[in-house]
Amino acid sequence: MARSGAVGWAAAVIAAVLAGHASARGEEATPTGQAITPAAATGALFQTLDPELSQFPGHSAGDASALALSPDGKTLLILTSGYNLMFGADGKPIPDASMEYVFVYDVAGPRPVKRQVIRLPNSFLGLAWAPSGQRFYVSGGVDDDVLEYTAGAASFALARTFALGHKQGLGLKVKPEAGELAVSPDGARLLVANFQNDSVSLIELASGEVTEQDLRPGALDPALAGRPGGSFPRAVLWTADDKAYVTSERDREIISLGITGGRIAIQQRLPTRGQPVALARNATGSRLYVALDDSDGLVVLDTASNQVVERASTLAPAEVRPVSAHRLGGAGSNGLALAPDGRTLLVTNGAQNDVAVVRLSAAAAGAAASPARDPDGDEDEDDRAAADRSAVIGLIPTGWYPTAVAMAADGGRIFVVNGKSNTGPVPDACRVNLSIAPDHDNACKAANEYVWQKELAGFLVLPTPSPSELGRLTRQAAENNRYRAAPDPADAATFAFLRQHIRHVIYVIKENRTYDQILGDLEVGNGDPRLAIFPRAITPNQHALARQFVDLDNFLDSGESSNTGWTWSTAARTNDFTEREGPVNYAERGLQYDQEGDNRQINVGYATSAERVAANPLSPSDPDVLPGATDVAAPDGPDGAAGQGYIWDAALRAGLSVRNYGFYGDLSRYEPSAGAAQIPLDREPYKTNHQVFYVAKAALMPLTDPYFWGFDQALPDYWRYKEWEREFDGDVARGDLPNLTLLRLPHDHTGSFEAGIDGVNTVEAELADNDYALGLVVQKLANSRYASDTLIFVLEDDAQDGPDHVDAHRSPAFVVGPYVRQGAVISRRYTTVSLLRTMEAVLGLEPMGLNDALAEPMAAVFDVRQPPQWTYAARVPPVLRSTALPLPPPARAEAGCPTAPRRSAAWWAKAMAGQDFSVEDHLDTAAFNRALWLGLKGETAFPTVRGGRDLRSNRARLLAAAKLSPCRA
Repeated sequence: MARSGAVGWAAAVIAAVLAGHASARGEEATPTGQAITPAAATGALFQTLDPELSQFPGHSAGDASALALSPDGKTLLILTSGYNLMFGADGKPIPDASMEYVFVYDVAGPRPVKRQVIRLPNSFLGLAWAPSGQRFYVSGGVDDDVLEYTAGAASFALARTFALGHKQGLGLKVKPEAGELAVSPDGARLLVANFQNDSVSLIELASGEVTEQDLRPGALDPALAGRPGGSFPRAVLWTADDKAYVTSERDREIISLGITGGRIAIQQRLPTRGQPVALARNATGSRLYVALDDSDGLVVLDTASNQVVERASTLAPAEVRPVSAHRLGGAGSNGLALAPDGRTLLVTNGAQNDVAVVRLSAAAAGAAASPARDPDGDEDEDDRAAADRSAVIGLIPTGWYPTAVAMAADGGRIFVVNGKSNTGPVPDACRVNLSIAPDHDNACKAANEYVWQKELAGFLVLPTPSPSELGRLTRQAAENNRYRAAPDPADAATFAFLRQHIRHVIYVIKENRTYDQILGDLEVGNGDPRLAIFPRAITPNQHALARQFVDLDNFLDSGESSNTGWTWSTAARTNDFTEREGPVNYAERGLQYDQEGDNRQINVGYATSAERVAANPLSPSDPDVLPGATDVAAPDGPDGAAGQGYIWDAALRAGLSVRNYGFYGDLSRYEPSAGAAQIPLDREPYKTNHQVFYVAKAALMPLTDPYFWGFDQALPDYWRYKEWEREFDGDVARGDLPNLTLLRLPHDHTGSFEAGIDGVNTVEAELADNDYALGLVVQKLANSRYASDTLIFVLEDDAQDGPDHVDAHRSPAFVVGPYVRQGAVISRRYTTVSLLRTMEAVLGLEPMGLNDALAEPMAAVFDVRQPPQWTYAARVPPVLRSTALPLPPPARAEAGCPTAPRRSAAWWAKAMAGQDFSVEDHLDTAAFNRALWLGLKGETAFPTVRGGRDLRSNRARLLAAAKLSPCRA
């Protein structure tokens, strides 16, 4: 892009955008409802990253997180920071195959050539060259160190390891995590962000001496105790040998550092709108560029004065930008690279799967930039006025969730890495770290088909596009994200009708099941009956709802696991913090589950340590540990409303009423490790005024039932239903049912077999309990005054806990109530985002962000010509007859169905020994799934070949071949 800063060049791109046509090449749909076309550019090369594992030939790594181009432009480094665990037949990680990686590519020629793969025990985001190009540095993540690699005759070798000296992180039972790092221009010092310790460490590279500087205001000045600042330090960059910057992701500030010798001084804190997650500088260091997640923005600083030179959008050119996009967040701007011309900035938009090409204004480019020249030679006044504003002039499609970008030294090529890919079928769906009996099916243990293992990183190389090519690519990226998709008039009429007739929505979230696990034995739809380990006899209500209303046999959860899944399920997107943290946490490479209102195990719904300790005596009393009611994982709402991007925020903005039952709670007090602070199980805590739930979102605190039990697998969902029923009956009596009800029914996750009460302590009983509770909710509504103006939406937050013959994200979902089609199979591809968009359309809510604003609501689910009357009678799963739950007398349909679980509670407790059921997803999922299969199916061979086949035809023959139980409860 030698002349990319010129207005005439930009005008040529825009002309191509308006006149050209996109032509998708290899288009794929993602579980987020978007499309990706990573090979769309002419001459593009898109490949996975092969770590050359002898045990797993052809395996590719996941979670590419950083790029670093050598000072001479000849060598490109790619770092992974994520899951990247591989397991053997014994169910344990294979040490030399369960690593993070630095891929070393020679990019001097026309095509990148892989020269070396360096294996790292752990890493997290940090990768940087020394100015000499003879060595580079990598952060060691949870190992709390920095690794130095030096060039040899043919490869790089580990030379030194710098220990950072942290025994723990700041929070409640958290570990340290070395994050991003940068080398000073003179090559003498290295600065590393201590992501979990709210500090930076300065390493004198000659001596190895390490100096640490706390970034928190209260730690620097007691008079500022309890003031937010400096937490979750993310990006670091030097602009001179005596000046550097670090960003605070949680507290949304850029911190200017003065560095003299081995001393660090905090010079200034600059607040940002959005989370600052990436830094770049111009050649002289006079300009600092800051990418802002959540707000889809770019800030340019004058480093001499620390004044803002300019703010600009990073989403898309105005010609394709969606309507009202300026009010919404969701592009996920998370990586930066300045082109050699000094006038073009490349920005990875992780959540929109593209690279934005930003033409910098003269002021934003700084003194080092060449004067902008008009290619047509007659730069006029309009041209000069446009040149004074930085703007996106084009988009380049990438793989799923790009994380970093670089440009070749001659400006002729662009390099991009992304973190994810589609998974395809997962018949084994394994994530292994077994501690249970060794007699399970070894084939599954070694299959390595867990969702985080199946999402692979990508490496894209493309020629720097010409104006006409960039115009075509821009149109393609806009089409991938539905930027200008026209709403269907018939669909619009459907939802206009529904908004007039539907006044209430009950939103139920359950935990972790796949479509095949639950509905694989349905007589219709694309289910595999051989994978139906929770068939009709165990889950009769979900089967009945799918048949009475709609079977959504192509519904995909957008999240991979509960940390991404709960955010997708309540906000229709994640932020970059969650996307970077999620796979690292699930691989047990440090970090923690920060996505349901706790940060570092602390309930940040409360702003002060005193409030936190009052709610949870386990909380740290130090006022400078994460002060303020700010959740680093919370997406923003419209108009930059920080952390207010959830469905309940949208309802409250619309003036609607909300009631919360179990969403986003502090669950640490349910754990035995809480000791005296543990809240004991209580079936009906309302009767004794016993608060059992402490919500972790400030907005939900006045809207939450304190007597509704949160995630604890020892308590049956039946009792959760009874507490909801108690309040529902009051709502009916008063005539004030909330417009939006948030209802959590988590027992299909299963677990805590030894502690389970009322005899609900086997897998079959727990799944049946969850199914029955859902059936009771539907029955209760059907028999109430609100049956004709209330819809129930049900989904699993993710689908990670089992096999599926189509995709690791495919999951059961239900829509129940008036105007829902009857007895229909809907195979249209819908996602978590689609479901949230539908709730918004029904209730008349404004979108929370870009994803839901651009998503297509689920119009195919509804038939507004139907009368609003409907009925439903809950089925009692026969296996619940073996429990102590208070149940109605047996129905005739239960005759002949087994009422005892196949295995005892003691068997399940032994089979699941070593599993952590205290919070969601702290499981060895493969061992869990194999134990489920053995416990429910016995020694029947576990099916492994699926190929994503369409199994909608010949259902009777498939069901007969599966030899399912004749029980039709």
